[in-house]
This record gives sequence, C-alpha cells and structure tokens, in this order.
Amino acid sequence: MNILIIGGAGYVGSHVAREFLDRGHAVTVFDNFSSGLRENLFPEAGFVHGSIMDYPALLQACRGNIDAVVHLAAFKAAGESMIKPEKYSINNINGTVHILNAMTEAEIKYMVFSSSAAVYGEPEYIPVDEKHPVRPENYYGFTKLEIERMMDWYDKLKGIRFASLRYFNAAGYDVKGRITGLEQNPANLLPVIMEAASGMRKELSIFGNDYDTRDGTCIRDYIHVNDLASGHAAALDYISKKDMSLTVNLGSETGTTVMEILEAARRITGRPIPAVITGRRSGDPASLTASAKAARELLGWKAEHSCLDTLVRSTWGVYKR
Repeated sequence: MNILIIGGAGYVGSHVAREFLDRGHAVTVFDNFSSGLRENLFPEAGFVHGSIMDYPALLQACRGNIDAVVHLAAFKAAGESMIKPEKYSINNINGTVHILNAMTEAEIKYMVFSSSAAVYGEPEYIPVDEKHPVRPENYYGFTKLEIERMMDWYDKLKGIRFASLRYFNAAGYDVKGRITGLEQNPANLLPVIMEAASGMRKELSIFGNDYDTRDGTCIRDYIHVNDLASGHAAALDYISKKDMSLTVNLGSETGTTVMEILEAARRITGRPIPAVITGRRSGDPASLTASAKAARELLGWKAEHSCLDTLVRSTWGVYKR
C-alpha cells in the first residue's frame, strides 16, 4: 500500500514509518518539523514538508496515489493542554478535520489514528479495557476523544474506515538502533530520566511518593515504541481486510513504578541520576495499566519489546551518544 504518515518525522512517527517500510509498503512522510526531525527521515521514503493547518498542501499530498493515512500529528503534552486549550483545539481538532476532509476529497478509505489512554481519565478499575468509561481529565485527552467521535461519523457518512489506537505510555527507541533523533522538549518519564543521566538537565522531579502503590510512586504501563509501530501495521491490515473500523488499547499490560524505572536507569547507565520529590500533579492517578486483550485477539498483536530493561537500554543507547 501507499501510506501517507502525517507526523512521520516525530518520535513515534519515525518508528511507525520504519515498520511500514520494513513490511514492504511505500511510505510518504508529511511533517512540518514542529516536533519532528530531519534525521528521523529515511531515504527510501518520500517526504512532503507541510502542516495539517495548510489544507491545500495536505490535499495535494493526499492526492498522491495514497491508499491509507496514519495520523500522528496531534500535540500531546497533557499539562500544556490545560494552560493552552486553544492551541490544542486548533491543531488537534481543526487539524484532524482538515485530514478527514482531504481524505474524503482524495477518496482515501483508511486511517490509523494515534489516540491515547488519556481518553479514559481516572481509572474505575484496573486493567483498563476498551469498555471502560471515557471521561478525560485533561484537555489533551478531550481532543483525542473528540477526534475518535469525528472519525466514527466519517465512517458512517463517508465510509472512511479507521483504527483508533489508544496508546498507554510510549517509551524506548528502535531496538536495532536505526532511529537516533532525540525528542524535543520531552515530557515523558524515561527521556526526562535520560536527560538527567546525560547531564542535559539538573535532576529528575518525581511528582509524589505517597500514592497507594508498592513504593509510593505512580504505576504506569510502558509500551515499547517498536511494539506501538507493529500495532499500527497490524491495525491497518485489519481495517483494510475486514472493511470495518476498530478501537483498541496498545499497552504492555505490566505496571511499573516511577522508582522502578529510575533504579533500572541508574543500574543500566551507571549514573547516579539525581532526583527530587515534589508535590503530586493534579489529575495523576496512582495506577494505570492496560488490558490489550482486544489487540491480541483481533490483530494477533502482542508487546514483544516492552520489558523494563529493553525500554531503558534502547533509550540510553541513543542518549549516551
């Protein structure tokens, strides 16, 4: 298939592009480098410099004999979304409307969307499955949920089949070492730990150590980005063959605490990695882990690279450079 990967120069996007290329698909990356990097592009993939807010450029890219779109162009910092909801409204919601309209005009039938576990909000039970109530607690999660609802309407009205992949905590780097571009201004735990390990920042802030967990720090489900990438390929295969849309979680189904990741990073890097305990962040649940049963059963997918040591080692392999 000819696949347009919007946001394909970013952290997750570059891994997704690599996965589709490895599977023999033709890939075109559409990116404006707001967070992506030129060094994350592959010579065997096409590239279009453009923004999802530029509808004519987006439509032109979609008209390039494209069979499917992968949408990874949403802003994702939950804390920032609570301060700048207008930024997230314009890019995430309006930008997705542009993508769906361009797909409609170009008669592209399939889309894989990077959604988020943030649509669930405070968990009512663990592990969280796709039947869990959706009550996002930050504006970022709200935008992801609204995009899912829009895609459902475009499925009904325009026949666009979509796969909405509700990521848990993406982490790690390509296990074969082919992707080395560092995330810009990372907000996720593991790259922040690596910045502290490599001297790029003074210390790690741990937001609360008094939660009802085994060591007092938050528990999260960390999924290796290579596993996420394979999930995108499996999802596109499913919706194109079954001619039906899909919403599934992608997670490791394993909970790891902040302190467990920090101690593993200290062991693997051999660095002290200074850390300070600060106050809890609003809206942070004590524990959040996935049920990925639906992805296993429907897609034949499983997390193969998401053990703690692989997550840390593959990330340190990039940061220590």
